[in-house]
Amino acid sequence: MFLLSFSFIIPQKHFKSYDETFRKYSKRYFGPGYDWKVFKAQSIAESGLSPEAISNVGARGLMQLMPTTFEEIKSSNPDFESIDSPEWNIAAGIYYDRTLYKAWKEINENERLDFTFGSYNAGRGTIMKAQSKAKDKLLDHTAWPNIVLVAPEVPFWRHDETIGYVEKIKKFHEQLLNQK
Repeated sequence: MFLLSFSFIIPQKHFKSYDETFRKYSKRYFGPGYDWKVFKAQSIAESGLSPEAISNVGARGLMQLMPTTFEEIKSSNPDFESIDSPEWNIAAGIYYDRTLYKAWKEINENERLDFTFGSYNAGRGTIMKAQSKAKDKLLDHTAWPNIVLVAPEVPFWRHDETIGYVEKIKKFHEQLLNQK
């Protein structure tokens, strides 16, 4: 059986791939009981769960990390051996998510993952520029829908990609929650 979502057709058997690794590092970086499937959904959006994936800008692996980002993460986590290892790529991606998540202190829990994933895709600085645009329009800069609203006004941001990315993660997450 295949599930069709956005641009990926993912064999049902792959939905079990890497579950233990996602569980392990979600627990390590987000705490026990945290919904690890959201990070697996992110990996599906990033790479279609392909550890061999390489983007046209050089992002690698399941979590599509740039080599420079992986090296930065590795400086705090020397046990992360290789960007091309599925385990270390997942671990580094979730660690990076946690770093971004913690940086969005002023965002309420219900929307913090949207800001985290938006930052993962576009960079935190880009999302902060969108927040400034929202403030200029007297909109709540801590609400993701307002970031989406002002996104077209942020210069040099491929906002459709980022907004679509956040939505893909939500859709894949929903599929993972509904899988048997």
